[in-house]
Amino acid sequence: MGITSAIVLFAVIWFMVLFIVLPLNLTTQGDEGEVVPGTHKSAPTNLRMGHKVKIITIWTVVLWVIIAGTIMSGLISVRDIDWFNRMATPEVSLDK
Repeated sequence: MGITSAIVLFAVIWFMVLFIVLPLNLTTQGDEGEVVPGTHKSAPTNLRMGHKVKIITIWTVVLWVIIAGTIMSGLISVRDIDWFNRMATPEVSLDK
């Protein structure tokens, strides 16, 4: 795995974890009953984005190490997930 592939893998995992963690422990203005004029009642009251970014990054590093380690060890390759046999090498006949 090259450095570019590693960075792209990290970014993809980071954004996937972001969309999982973002709605957790979310308190909206509608839940608290104090809607600020000009905002929706579904707007968050205390998002604590800095705290969530730290959690997201920690989980991403853990997942990235597991996934990148699996890829680099050769335990799973692209050919292992080729369900339609599109990457099969043609049969080579040694008889001439």
